[in-house]
Amino acid sequence: MHLKGIIGYLLTPCDERGRVDHALLEAHVERLIGEGVHALAPLGSVGCLPYLDDGEREAVIDTVIRAASGRLPVLAGVSSLSTASTVRHARYAERAGAAALQLLPSTYWKLTQDEIHAYYREVCQSVSTPVMVYNNPFTTGMDLPVEFLARLAELPNVTMIKESSPDPTKIARLRAACPDRTAVYIGLNCMARTGFAEGAAGWCTASANVSASFALNLYRCAMAGDARGADEWFGRQIDLLNFLMDHGLPRTVAAGLRLRGLDSGHLRAPLAPLAPDLEQRLLEILKKMEIAR
Repeated sequence: MHLKGIIGYLLTPCDERGRVDHALLEAHVERLIGEGVHALAPLGSVGCLPYLDDGEREAVIDTVIRAASGRLPVLAGVSSLSTASTVRHARYAERAGAAALQLLPSTYWKLTQDEIHAYYREVCQSVSTPVMVYNNPFTTGMDLPVEFLARLAELPNVTMIKESSPDPTKIARLRAACPDRTAVYIGLNCMARTGFAEGAAGWCTASANVSASFALNLYRCAMAGDARGADEWFGRQIDLLNFLMDHGLPRTVAAGLRLRGLDSGHLRAPLAPLAPDLEQRLLEILKKMEIAR
């Protein structure tokens, strides 16, 4: 099973006491579905996964799957530092009804390739749900090479790879190296235009929280072979995409929602709101995009 299109990564909002705000999370799900994204992804980087305890993570998955109510597939983040903990979260997400699982080799000590392969193999053996391998050198400190990612793609239920390397050739090389059953996805916002040109199946992005129509229009143009249109839609959002990454996804997405008049809730400590000078810069970007006043 492959996902396609724009996969919207959800912010995990909290209330004023720091508890996950499930009613607001449901509202975010409903809004993204209404705006036309093709899949939902709780517990990614913007979803503050490392700052949630096990019970909170399970509750977030339950809320998103219940709110989606079968209208869109849900890609659940299940990564943990230990293999055993990741297996537990993967099994929980599978029982809850997740369509697919996103799996990142979370690290403290830098892992060897054999250790990473064993991590993925054990998790894959514990579930039957399709797995998305996630390469993110920014959060793990490791940029997994194409040859190794192709080795992971040989595991039975690895059907997707999310690639967040800044290497503009990586998606094309992955598509050439991996089996036909393995789809490749854009994980780094600034690579969206290049990634679709190289045949990526979709774009995994938190930007959809703030500017879903821009991501969707880029995708539609790319799928239609409209290179000029894709260039135009990418150019109209690149300042926002870079800003979101440069200043931290949770705080920038939350600020972007507020500036658009939407309730973003509170961030989970130790994360704090975007600084006022940066919020002003973000407002100027959104005004230029004509999505804020």
